Amino acid sequence: MSTIALPALIQRFFTERLCTQLEASRHTVAGYRDTFRLLLRYASTRRNKPPVNLTVEDIDADLVADFLAHTETTRGNSARSRNTRLAAIRSFFRFVAMTDPTWLLHCQRILAMPNKRYVKRAVTFLDAEEMAALLAAPDRTTWAGRRDHALLLLAIQTGLRASELVGLTRGDVALGTGAHIRCMGKGRKERATPLRRETAKLLATWIGNDKDQSKPLFPSIRGERLSRDALEHLSASTASRRRARARASAPSGSHRIRCATARRWTCSIMASILR
Repeated sequence: MSTIALPALIQRFFTERLCTQLEASRHTVAGYRDTFRLLLRYASTRRNKPPVNLTVEDIDADLVADFLAHTETTRGNSARSRNTRLAAIRSFFRFVAMTDPTWLLHCQRILAMPNKRYVKRAVTFLDAEEMAALLAAPDRTTWAGRRDHALLLLAIQTGLRASELVGLTRGDVALGTGAHIRCMGKGRKERATPLRRETAKLLATWIGNDKDQSKPLFPSIRGERLSRDALEHLSASTASRRRARARASAPSGSHRIRCATARRWTCSIMASILR
């Protein structure tokens, strides 16, 4: 079999295949990195080897199947997340098969593993009362509360994805006449979304006199970019704090806020919230 060690193959997969050949986005690279971090940790425990001593042979179809089951049962991942992990693993073993054909049969067994079917649930929408409840939840007497309020307002108005929200910098906000916000969306599509007058005014107050356009628009308390997990926790905790003021079925999570925006994007609703 091949003399190329597994660590070398993984490094080449990330540096050559993802970054150089495919020019994958940083979000894709981060997602694949998390998958292999979990996979190597799991394989290390199962094979009783440190990660640097693992071989391609150690990560076979049976181990991958057990790992995917582990992500669902132990880590509580959904079938959608499970399929995302499998997609990253498949991509790596396609690279291995092209790099060293002696592993072709080994790779073929993993590439033949099917995605898991799941029910695609309908995403409910937010009404004006629920939007107002979400926006009223943050404590705007604190720095974190003002940040959360501005972030939620921008999410509700623009419908930006979670990755787009946390990736925004102060330089992405254009205020004044024709106020808008620029972002690089899914599929590397650059787009500009207009801002309502009230939203632009709030963002101007939030940014203040700081002229450093490279800083994150919504930083953490340490001044770094918010993680997606932090954003999901923010939106979920905000919804739970105001559950009494909204419907019991009010959706939470940045993805549901985005979908709700797409379905209920009308000026009358926003005007009723921002009065």
